[in-house]
Amino acid sequence: MACISEWYAGKNVLITGATGFMGKVLVEKLLRSCPEVKALYLLVRPKAGQSMQERVQDMLKCKLFDRVREDNPEFHQKIVPISSELTQPGLALSSDDVKKLTDCINIVFHCAATIRFDEPLKHALQLNVIATQQLLTLALQMQHLHAFIHISTAYANCNRRHIDEVIYPPPVEPKKLIDSLEWMDDGIVRDITPRLIGDRPNTYTYTKALAECVVQQESGKLNVGIIRPSIVGASWQEPFPGWIDNFNGPSGVFIAAGKGILRTMRASNDAVADLIPVDVVINLTLAAGWYTAVHSPKSALVYNCTTGGINPFHWGEIGTLFLSSSEHHVMSTFKRNPLEQAFRRPNANITSNYLINQYWILVSHKFPALLYDLFLRLSGQKPQMMRIFNRLHKAIGLLEYFSSQDWDWNSDNMNMLLNQLSPEDRKTFNFDVRQLNWPEYIENYCIGTKKYVLNEDMSDIPAARQHLRKLRNIRYTFNTLLLVFIWRVFIARSQMARNIWYFVVSLCFKFLSYFRASSTLTN
Repeated sequence: MACISEWYAGKNVLITGATGFMGKVLVEKLLRSCPEVKALYLLVRPKAGQSMQERVQDMLKCKLFDRVREDNPEFHQKIVPISSELTQPGLALSSDDVKKLTDCINIVFHCAATIRFDEPLKHALQLNVIATQQLLTLALQMQHLHAFIHISTAYANCNRRHIDEVIYPPPVEPKKLIDSLEWMDDGIVRDITPRLIGDRPNTYTYTKALAECVVQQESGKLNVGIIRPSIVGASWQEPFPGWIDNFNGPSGVFIAAGKGILRTMRASNDAVADLIPVDVVINLTLAAGWYTAVHSPKSALVYNCTTGGINPFHWGEIGTLFLSSSEHHVMSTFKRNPLEQAFRRPNANITSNYLINQYWILVSHKFPALLYDLFLRLSGQKPQMMRIFNRLHKAIGLLEYFSSQDWDWNSDNMNMLLNQLSPEDRKTFNFDVRQLNWPEYIENYCIGTKKYVLNEDMSDIPAARQHLRKLRNIRYTFNTLLLVFIWRVFIARSQMARNIWYFVVSLCFKFLSYFRASSTLTN
């Protein structure tokens, strides 16, 4: 049986969502590790005044492709952009493009989706379900198709606590829902959405479950594989550690903590924080494409691409990482490599207690934001901090469902696939998360947010450290003035308060005297 890179040699690959986070990594990995692949056809839509060609050209200039550029400066010749719009009938493909794709494509990777948790149901249904349905219709016309790989999510069935690698019955028949919503206006759909999604937290997980059902309906006519990644984070090893290009999920949390904006987050300390590096997901996806094509399983194989059951990492450990004094953790990483123009010194904490979290939101988020906005108004500038904090609270609120509970994912198919790989393929397409060192990964992740999301230069770190020292001095000055204010207003005017104050101070002096005497005797 040919190794993975040999199997992809001479193949034509169709990729949707190629300009997204995972899509970029998939394109890069195929070009670098399968250099004999014939062509990559990317379904791309014009966006923000850019043509599809311009969007692809911008994507290929990204630092992500530096290693590919070194190996093959002409790699872009293997990229074939195809104009497409997932929200339009027939994916808005021209008849010439349909003929071109149906004549040559050997494998399809369907990565495109809306990942917004608060997406209106109609739009989420169009992008995640109807577009998948139309792509499957196109795939059925492809004369040389070997495999169809659909990227789902491990949270598609988050209404269950134990999730096997099977396609569960859908919450509703997709076609019936599509037909029902077609005549409704957006207001009616918005009103009935909570009742439709039921015990699922958002339209994203709901529509991804429906999409899996749509894929299953065609699995008898196609060789199908479904990849279910959990919370996709920065790269672990490839093409280099810590690559990330968005604020989604943990990235936004880390950046907000590093900027000194986020001071508290609600999560269950014992719940698994099921992060999965993006390169692990892509390596598994490519291996699953190879296995699906070579073995032609009788039914769709599902791969739960998670870490919780193999190499668990808990939300409480992130809290420890925030506060620990060990070498590798979020706060110490951002103190050694500070983010530029931080609002406050990095200092954050995770709690599962609702009241404690609300207290810290009031004291450490809303009150400082109001003070800063007042300062901006007095200096003739537009207030902005309260708006930033409101957006932060909304984003973290959407994550609370996933950070406050636990799931148990079966990973038998993932382990089976790993055992099918040759020793060489295990190195080239590594998705063995047992080897993942969490503290090192989190540190690289934090540095990656600084370098690749915020585009900050590592050479500017001394200036950023100086800014942190300035913030520290401001904090000490403020605390001193606050203490003097409290003394003048409360303690200096009350004999009882003065007596309590003197008692506490005398106890401190007695403790220090005892400690010094003990140290002298020991010496």
